[in-house]
Amino acid sequence: MKPVLLFFSAALVVATLCFAADDEKADVAEITITAHKSELLYDIKEFTVKTGQEVKLTLVNPADSLNLQPHNLLIIEPGTLEDVGMAADAELTDPTFLSDRHAVPTSNYVLHHTKLLLPGESETIEFTAPTYADDYPFLCSYPGHWAVMNGVMVVEE
Repeated sequence: MKPVLLFFSAALVVATLCFAADDEKADVAEITITAHKSELLYDIKEFTVKTGQEVKLTLVNPADSLNLQPHNLLIIEPGTLEDVGMAADAELTDPTFLSDRHAVPTSNYVLHHTKLLLPGESETIEFTAPTYADDYPFLCSYPGHWAVMNGVMVVEE
């Protein structure tokens, strides 16, 4: 009788782990942000996630004859939009800034970022939301874009 009980207990543990994994997948915030075809805008100005939540964020730069601009998306520390944007503008003098560095400035304020996407490209990044509730700006750091092409990731308890 004990071997059956042990087998049943092991099966119960495996089933419990499977259900827990499914619950974790359901708690992933999936966000898609699309760059506007002809204006320096994202289609979403704000989105909300929970502290410590897994996030799957997709940036889409649509292909269109009106859209000739590359775009990226950086999520940065609260209150640092101007600092990061100005750093991006200043680093344009680096010949590798757009090609190799994907227009991501050298800054400790950058938490997560996509690569620089040409029209018709998309990229998905996955990360864990900060554990500190606050408003985390996101922006396109292609030089000159950040001042109008930005938004906020609201992280709440």
